[in-house]
Amino acid sequence: MKNRQHSLPPHPSWPSLDALVRAVHRCRICRDEPWYGRPLDHEPRPIVQVSGTARICIAGQAPGIRAHTSGRPFTDPSGVRLRQWMGIDEETFYDETRIAVLPMGFCFPGLTAGGSDLPPRRECAPTWRAALFTWLPRLELLLLVGRHAQQWHLPQLSLPSHCIRQSVHQTVRCWREIYEADTRLRHVVLPHPSWRNNSWLKKNPWFAAEVLPVLQHQVHTLLVS
Repeated sequence: MKNRQHSLPPHPSWPSLDALVRAVHRCRICRDEPWYGRPLDHEPRPIVQVSGTARICIAGQAPGIRAHTSGRPFTDPSGVRLRQWMGIDEETFYDETRIAVLPMGFCFPGLTAGGSDLPPRRECAPTWRAALFTWLPRLELLLLVGRHAQQWHLPQLSLPSHCIRQSVHQTVRCWREIYEADTRLRHVVLPHPSWRNNSWLKKNPWFAAEVLPVLQHQVHTLLVS
């Protein structure tokens, strides 16, 4: 097993965002030169939605099998719920000039023996993430969906320890402290919108009552201004 997480060279300068995205689409590291564990056992299909004019970015986990098939992020019931949380329609969601989608892993990672999605491939984020975010100069709102995105991005903020490196429940409980930590780039932490979290949503009505109105207001403000 190769572990290059702490020995990566600085990411290269890219002449344009288009050139960088083309390189992402050609990426086959997880299949041909995996750094961690077994190689990806199917043809990679990197899925990103990005534009230099986007003011909102969704950082999720990794594409599911339906997104892998369609080539578009969140083309499943989780996407329907996420759009409801944001208060926007499908056309707006897929407008890359306004909303970027950069998951922690760009390809469908495969399934566990029990039929659940595997975690995002760990090669993606250190290879591409810093370079892509340098091409988002207008970004003002970052949605961190699920544990993997939260554990990557939140350590970059000045937060009390109980708000980071915790369970998703504990992290989302800290949503207001996280939201107010950086007024230039607001961070909103969300549980994954999967049906698997239906029970959590029912047990935690404060999420819909407190978090979603703030999220929807911020999304609306950025889309119309």
